[in-house]
Amino acid sequence: MKVTVYEYSKCSTCRNAVKWLRNKGLEPSTVPLFEQPPTADELRELVRNSGLDIKKFFNTSGEVYREMALKDKLDSMSEDEKLALLASNGRLIKRPIVTDGRQVTVGFKETDFEQVWG
Repeated sequence: MKVTVYEYSKCSTCRNAVKWLRNKGLEPSTVPLFEQPPTADELRELVRNSGLDIKKFFNTSGEVYREMALKDKLDSMSEDEKLALLASNGRLIKRPIVTDGRQVTVGFKETDFEQVWG
């Protein structure tokens, strides 16, 4: 199975996720999230395939999220505005995002990974 991991290489959670996938016999291709964030259309597909609310794709503990005071603004934004915002700055995106083109996980929890990628 081919999987793509949108990640930040200095993030320990991302490194742990990639290591976990490799230990399961997968060889993920990695995309540097900060330098090459997914486009709004790619994000739309990721959100749809994940079955998650788009809010789960925001790195709510990140510096940029706090600086932009997005906690108070997200509810009044349209989905297109949220997607454009995420696509404009990879630091706003919760990481890692793992996808095989059909399934998507956001963040790294071993139990979730075992269910989807195990």
